[in-house]
Order: sequence, then C-alpha cells, then structure tokens
Amino acid sequence: MTSADLRRQLASLTTEAFRPELADIDRLPTLDIARLMNGEDAGVPAAVAARLPQIAAAIDAVAERMSRGGRLVYAGAGTAGRLGVLDASECPPTFNTDPAQVVGLIAGGPDAMVTSVEGAEDSKELARRDLDALKLTEDDTVVGVSASGRTPYAIGAVEHARALGALTIGLACNERSGLAAAAEHGIEVVVGPELVTGSTRLKAGTAQKLVLNMLSTITMIRLGKTYGNLMVDVRASNDKLRARSRRIVSLATGASDAEIEKALTESGGEVKNAILALLAGVDGPTATRLLEESGGHLRAALAHAAR
Repeated sequence: MTSADLRRQLASLTTEAFRPELADIDRLPTLDIARLMNGEDAGVPAAVAARLPQIAAAIDAVAERMSRGGRLVYAGAGTAGRLGVLDASECPPTFNTDPAQVVGLIAGGPDAMVTSVEGAEDSKELARRDLDALKLTEDDTVVGVSASGRTPYAIGAVEHARALGALTIGLACNERSGLAAAAEHGIEVVVGPELVTGSTRLKAGTAQKLVLNMLSTITMIRLGKTYGNLMVDVRASNDKLRARSRRIVSLATGASDAEIEKALTESGGEVKNAILALLAGVDGPTATRLLEESGGHLRAALAHAAR
C-alpha cells in the first residue's frame, strides 16, 4: 500500500476525521477545553451500550471455551495492545487466575508497552509468530483490538487464530472494519472523531477499556470467580489483599474475626474455600473437595454441601 493509499484510507475512518469546529481549541481557556473533553467522554458509554448484545454473545462464547480450560488472548498494537496487556495483567490479582490464562500480546513485544516499535503493527506475520508461540488450541479465544479496525497485526492475529479453530473477537471503533469482518464476533463501538484529530487513545481507548473490562470481568463471573459481587477467588498474598480477604469473608458469612482468621489459615489464604468452610460448616479439605467437584463455583458447592 502506498502512502497516498494509506492517507486516503485513514481519511475515510470516523476515528480519524477532522473537526473544523475545534480548530481553535488551543486558544480556549483550560477550563473550557476540559469541559469539551469531558463532554466528549460522556458519550462513550452510550456507544458501548449500543453494542451490548454483541458483547454479551461474545462473553458467553468465551466463558464456554474457558470452562474447558481455554485461554483468553488479547492482540493489538500501540494503545490497543497496551490496554489488552493491562486487562490481562489485572486478572491474576483480581480473580486468582494463572498468568497464562489471560494473555496480552502487543505488536513489538514487551518493549512496546513503553516505547513505540516502528513497523510492528503493520505485520500480520509477527502476529502469527506471537500466537504460534502460545500453541493455540480450539478452546482458546483471541481478541483482536484496534481503534481503526484496519491494523494488520490485530487482523492477522484474528485470521490466524480462526484458521486454527480458536474463537475470535474483533474489537474496533469504526463501522465495516476489516477486523470485525475477520472475526467470528465483531464488536464495533463507534465513538466518532476525537477531540485531537487521530488521537485514538482518547474516546476510542476509553471505549476499548470499557469493553475489555466487560469481557474479562463478566467471563470470570460466568466461571464462578465471584460470589454475588464479591471477589471470592482473590488470594491473600500481601497485606492489602489479606485485609481485603478478611473483609470479603466477613461480608459473605458474617462470621467473627476469630472464625475468619481460622478459616483463612486453614484454607491457605483461599477466600472461596474459607467462605465455603464457614457457611457449610465443613473443614478445609472438605471445602476443597466440594469446590473441585463443583468446578470452582461457590454457589454450586454450597448446594452440594447442603444435600
């Protein structure tokens, strides 16, 4: 593709559109610019809301695959790639997942998290190599993330994953995107032109963050990683998490501090096991067995214990 072709392609994208009414924004008082930016951001949730049916369908498909042991893999370049890595990195401390269960791939590798790696986003082959290193299976899900919906790295990841039988999702911020077309589940959250022309780390980045939050969080809810709205799969591994764990067990059970400490100690700091032990009146090993037999779902384990 020539540079002229690329310019024409970018000019056709909503996310890249120039807004002449904002041409004098640099002359405005700072407070006025802040108000403009805040007003722009306020429309992002509505754009996400318009795609909730597609998002929900994708989540159900992801949860079904992950319940069989599959992984959730994000693949993107630049801001989109960083957002995927961020979401993946938050899953172990929040849901006690194995670090290999939710993975973020960014074009150019880890260095690209803080430094631009020129040309990496333009390579479909790089995406194929990065995915091949993970040894994808049909139980895995690959989510290509790209504001424009035209990034070769994201499209290449989705195309390769789909050819291998993995579930694929394409998250973009333009309609009729190549990324959404390449994926089994296309999600196009159209937020419109940016306050600063082409700076898709703004509204487009916010929209992507909101959708990735939904994909990982609701999938984990479906997998039994919560009890109601409590993070019961958190593991008490530092002072902050130990305090949070005690509070979660208290909210779930109403037990005394001494009972909570005893249950957490006997469960090795596993919150879900401690809650089950307290609510079902069983010992640590029994709680572990009941959870294993219930696929890690606390409500199902409680129902099993009550029989």
